[in-house]
Amino acid sequence: MTGLWVALATLALGAAIGVVRLRTDGRVGDGEPGPLLGPGELGAELGERATLVQFSTAFCQPCRATRRVLADVSALVPGVAHVEIDAESRLDLVRRLDVMRTPTVFVLDARGAVVRRASGQPTKAAVLHSLAQVVSRDSSHKPDDM
Repeated sequence: MTGLWVALATLALGAAIGVVRLRTDGRVGDGEPGPLLGPGELGAELGERATLVQFSTAFCQPCRATRRVLADVSALVPGVAHVEIDAESRLDLVRRLDVMRTPTVFVLDARGAVVRRASGQPTKAAVLHSLAQVVSRDSSHKPDDM
């Protein structure tokens, strides 16, 4: 009888973890205002308005779909660059940015500051929404040239 209770408890815990993961997977949330990432660390130039940084691994199926979404968004929005980083070859950045799984996406502002992050595969709409907030925030901080 004890074995049955252990099995039921394990199933209940697994179901709870699954529900939590479904609700948070791919959601683009606020990044901790913090680290600045430059071209030297990323291996590519920053976007003029924002940069989408994706941490991937070779055998990650959602990473391929995320790559397509981010490439589409960076082609659609002027001044936005997409940089993909192999997590296995850049463990220094993985540790520094606390990347726990792939894909993980960071949205950087024009200066290279992390302003948003998503673990898991984000939707195109979520990425566009985050970029709109980042770009509008940056433009509201700049003085008018007129």
